[in-house]
Amino acid sequence: MENSPEKNLQPYLDLIPAAPTRGGVYSPCLIIENLVYVSGHLPFYKDGTYPIGRVGGEFDIETAKIAARQVGYNIIATLRENLGSLDKIERVVKVFGMLNAVPEFQNHADVMNGCTELFGELWGEEKGLGTRSAVGMGSLPKGVPVEIEAIFLLKN
Repeated sequence: MENSPEKNLQPYLDLIPAAPTRGGVYSPCLIIENLVYVSGHLPFYKDGTYPIGRVGGEFDIETAKIAARQVGYNIIATLRENLGSLDKIERVVKVFGMLNAVPEFQNHADVMNGCTELFGELWGEEKGLGTRSAVGMGSLPKGVPVEIEAIFLLKN
C-alpha cells in the first residue's frame, strides 16, 4: 500500500495552524503544470505568536530547529488549503531556507533539518527529501529566525 502523507500527518494535526494569510503582494501558493511553488513561510504558531531573534544569538541550534519545523507545519497548512490533501503531492523537489543568523553562525543545515525531517516523516525518505539550500541573512520579516520556501511535484 502506498505511503499516505495525510495519514502520516495525523499525529501532528494539533500543531498545524490555519494556512497563513497573504502578508503582501504575492501568492502563498502557485501551481504551474505539475509543480507547486510555496512562497516563503514564517514560524507562526496556532495562537498567532511567532519567535523573534537571531540564530546563534537568542536562538541555539535546537530552538531554531523547532522554529524551522513550525515553518514546515505552516507550509503543510498552505498545501492542504490549496490542494485539499497532501496525498496529491508526489514528492518534495526543493526546500530553500533563510536564517536570520549572526555573522559567525555556520550550522545552517542543522537548523533546516527541522523542516526537512518533517517532510521526510510525511512523504518518506525517498519522496520527502528533495534538494535543499540553507543560507544566512542579515534580517528576516518580523525578526523571525527562519523563513522557508519550497517546491513540490504533483502526482499525474
